[in-house]
Amino acid sequence: MILPLAFIPGGIGGPEIILILVIVLLVFGPKRLPEIAEAMGKSIRKFKSATQAASDEVKREIDEAGRTTNSSNSTASKPNDEPKA
Repeated sequence: MILPLAFIPGGIGGPEIILILVIVLLVFGPKRLPEIAEAMGKSIRKFKSATQAASDEVKREIDEAGRTTNSSNSTASKPNDEPKA
């Protein structure tokens, strides 16, 4: 599924992608394309791992906050064993 881009009405399709690839080939040349693709791949992998780490940290913090809230609620709802005067 190709998602529509905000600045291109109707989205981006096959002909547009081919045009972009031809322009990139003309600008950088065939010798530099593998280097550029490798660098982009590494960047995307680093970005994915960083977003996954951030997502895991947020989930962990939410779980800890939920456990803290639940434990404080359960202690507050327990009856006090001390006799009242």
